[in-house]
Amino acid sequence: LLLTLCFLLFGGFEWTDQLARSISDNPIVTALLFFGIIMIGSDILTMPFSYYSTFVIEERFGFNKTSKGTFFVDKLKGWAMMAVIGGGLLTLIIWFFGWAGSTFWIYAWALVTIFTIFMNLFYSKLIVPIFNTLTPLEDGGLKTKIENYAKNVGFELKNIFVIDGSKRSTKANAYFSGFGKEKRITLYDTLINDLEEEEIVAVLAHEVGHYKRKHTIFNLVASILLTGITLYILSLFINSPQVSLAIGVSQPSFHAALIGFGILYSPISEITGLIMNHLSRKFEYQADDYAKNTYAAIPLITSLKKLSKNNLSNLTPHPAYVFMHYSHPPLIARIRNLKSA
Repeated sequence: LLLTLCFLLFGGFEWTDQLARSISDNPIVTALLFFGIIMIGSDILTMPFSYYSTFVIEERFGFNKTSKGTFFVDKLKGWAMMAVIGGGLLTLIIWFFGWAGSTFWIYAWALVTIFTIFMNLFYSKLIVPIFNTLTPLEDGGLKTKIENYAKNVGFELKNIFVIDGSKRSTKANAYFSGFGKEKRITLYDTLINDLEEEEIVAVLAHEVGHYKRKHTIFNLVASILLTGITLYILSLFINSPQVSLAIGVSQPSFHAALIGFGILYSPISEITGLIMNHLSRKFEYQADDYAKNTYAAIPLITSLKKLSKNNLSNLTPHPAYVFMHYSHPPLIARIRNLKSA
């Protein structure tokens, strides 16, 4: 927000736009240069704060395991991915605009929908290995217990992986990704080290609950629909010179209008974010209930307590802060729900 205000007040967008135009007059190349300069420049400016957060604050509380080499290599990998994926999507969207005019949003929506589904299916297989090492969960008591639970609840599970999260942080996590034959469970090695086997199965039962209650599909569909609505509204404003000129550039363009629209649309994004967070907290309760009903409440409660303690979570956040920022209910609320009849 501060960087955006500075750019608006001191002509940063105009300077960047003129620099990009001095290199190329092709609208697609100009747009790629414009966003590339802004994104990388913004990341460089905020890097000291990220560095301080990782190597001072996280280090102070015993969370950080990231080496300085890993920190900077991650940045370079992130920039490369942004250039390839973000640049590719932006190129096609601008091409759609030049080809289809105001109806470009339909083709852009189709493109983003395909990309979103693809990433939901293959993110863990294609993107995660760029940053982390994934290994199949080795045979043993834990794997047997997980497979037995999955069989009991009719959940076909062939892909159980362990991620080396400990190379960056002591914080533990587990997540479910994909659907159909591509669904997989990923357990952080820190989770396996911190919890007992029954507690890990309880955490996994919670993740299975999200799948069984169709939360994954709901979030995917909601994301696609919100993207479509956003692109349609964008199509109504993209040809208005005022949207571009509002950010201080002297020449209207598609890329400048994207920035202007993003600023104008931010209040709506905030509202939809609040709604999605509310639904997410509701889904967490439902997944907890599923784990309680199909496995057991006690190991899930003890696992949540351990994870909260290890992560130094706030046990009594203000309800207003929870409403504004939390995608998960606070620990005490979850335990109260799990202990209820």
